[in-house]
Amino acid sequence: MKTREQFIDENAVLFWYIRKDKLHALSDEVLVEFILNYADLPQIRELIKIVGEKKVAEIVEKNIIKVKENKRQNYRLSVLNLFGKYFESKGLLKYS
Repeated sequence: MKTREQFIDENAVLFWYIRKDKLHALSDEVLVEFILNYADLPQIRELIKIVGEKKVAEIVEKNIIKVKENKRQNYRLSVLNLFGKYFESKGLLKYS
């Protein structure tokens, strides 16, 4: 399995407005946001392996709650709905 750093390096084009010297300091929240919004399915699978399914589900859930509370969020609504349903079907969301 790839390391987090290798994964970020391979997908650096997705983080177009983040300076290259700051890429490896990305939080899990930012990493998940960019990959879910802009990557394809194999990259998303690799992200889930690296970060962990439960952690990705927590990040998605937190952002679903933000949308419901009309707070600012950076995800496309369709992405949150899709992954919200996926993680809900696996029983990983507390609030749906």
